[in-house]
Amino acid sequence: MKVDLFLKVFSLQSNDLNFAEVFVKILVCVKQVPDLDSRFEANATGVWFDEANLAWRMNEYDEFAVEQAVQLKEQLGEAPEVTVLSIGPDRVLEVIRKALAMGCDCGVHLRDPEISLKDPWQVAGIIAAYAGGEGFDLIFTGMQSQDRASAQVGVIAAELLALSCVTTLVGFSFDNGAITVKRELEGGTRGVVRLRTPALLTCQLGLNVPRYPTLPNILKARKKEIRTIQAADLPTFAPMAATTGFFPPARNWSGIVLEGELNCLVDKLAEILQEKTAVLR
Repeated sequence: MKVDLFLKVFSLQSNDLNFAEVFVKILVCVKQVPDLDSRFEANATGVWFDEANLAWRMNEYDEFAVEQAVQLKEQLGEAPEVTVLSIGPDRVLEVIRKALAMGCDCGVHLRDPEISLKDPWQVAGIIAAYAGGEGFDLIFTGMQSQDRASAQVGVIAAELLALSCVTTLVGFSFDNGAITVKRELEGGTRGVVRLRTPALLTCQLGLNVPRYPTLPNILKARKKEIRTIQAADLPTFAPMAATTGFFPPARNWSGIVLEGELNCLVDKLAEILQEKTAVLR
């Protein structure tokens, strides 16, 4: 049975996949997340960050998704159109423009000031509500976001759109009309999957090396179209889960201040490490 399954997965021939006719539209979903060097505190509602002191950046996993979409566009001779999509308040235009400077063709801003309060089911529903009528052949997303880390949005969106889905990509190739991807599995192993479009792929760190936008491309990105759609105008999904509390973990340790001569401090430290830890045992 293992041999039969292997043959079914890898038996696609290049003539089964006619990309010359249908592979023309690519979507990349990106998210704006707080920079990890920011100062994080819960807001007044207790269900999200206080955004007053936060710096923002593109989700790191999504940078690999953008890079892979642009590399594929370059490989195919600029033929596919790459659209970058982001959901959120007006500040997410910053990450859309970065993706445009990296090589995407146009942007879509699904405006939703309350996106931080929505669960993965609702976020995936917004993506599916937009993408369902656009005829995308391939959708790239990050494996997960650095703030929520649910790793659910991509796979739920694929299910809602009835698309083939492969997750945790660490390798991608396109040759003679076939997409072949490598997946990161448990224990450091790799899985290889060959598939046809339409499909949705979620990207893991290390898939490629995301490019830095150059100044000329940053200037060109200012002239590229960004279409704004109110998320409230799209079909909505009721939440499947809700955040009821948001707080840092309680500290369960205390520090000890050692004072005195250096030689005595060394002996005291060694004694403490021997009695209260396993460092010197």
